[in-house]
Amino acid sequence: MPEITVVGSLNLDATVRVPRLPLPGETVMGRGHAHDTGGKGANQAVAAARLGRTVEMVGMVGRDEAGNRLLAALDAAGVGTATVRRSASLATGLALIMVDDSAENAIVVIPAANGALAPGDLDAAVIAGAQVVLLQLEIPLETVEAAAALAEGTVVLNPAPAHPLPAALLSRVDVLVPNRTELALLAGAAPPTGIVEAATLARSLEGPKGVVVTLGADGALVVTGEGATHVPAPRVTAVDPTGAGDAFCAGLADALVGGADLVAAARWAVRCGAAAVTRRGAQASLPTRAEVEALGG
Repeated sequence: MPEITVVGSLNLDATVRVPRLPLPGETVMGRGHAHDTGGKGANQAVAAARLGRTVEMVGMVGRDEAGNRLLAALDAAGVGTATVRRSASLATGLALIMVDDSAENAIVVIPAANGALAPGDLDAAVIAGAQVVLLQLEIPLETVEAAAALAEGTVVLNPAPAHPLPAALLSRVDVLVPNRTELALLAGAAPPTGIVEAATLARSLEGPKGVVVTLGADGALVVTGEGATHVPAPRVTAVDPTGAGDAFCAGLADALVGGADLVAAARWAVRCGAAAVTRRGAQASLPTRAEVEALGG
């Protein structure tokens, strides 16, 4: 059985470099484009495998060249793909990404085959046998709920893209990993402007045993019943934030498999995320264990 099972999306990423993100109705000239393998689920699976964990991916792609490329990338990273289904009628998912000169991005995701992943497509043994099950929200919510119900290990949910969540799902989550915007949506409030406000919003969420709020360059905030702990991030020169949140989630799962408590896991995770922003692309930017250790922090 895998140490980590990831249930989530697989996308082909089309990334365009722009001097700045366009305003509504505005056209901005780009500076080249590239295609990369991505999808939050696949990114987290590859990131965890690069940290040395045994990982199984559960998801769906189309019977097209993009699907072939995504499966090949997972295979090359050492991720198990036996439970990745192939849709006969839908194309592989696509993400359109703009990254500007200040390393801010804007992303549009077309789910395609990801949207057809149903509860009946899940492999119960692969999910129940994992020490950590990583989930996100780029697949149908009912499938996320079914995966959480099957899990017998630690359930880590990255609620992205932001979406209201039923209480029954939150009650099955051990660790919730939102960013500021996602935390605000779940709490029904405005995005927090500081650490104290973020901690208050995190405490207002009923269900998860722990909440780890990702804060970008400011690191992360760990909130449990015992209190709130701010974990700063190493200072790095950011090039592209695409995939950094996925590297963070994979680092958190990696540390939890290794027996770390949530604060120690977050310390490792912020280093994984920081290492990822120093390179361009989604999966292309995901660091190995040695690269994260070399970063320090």
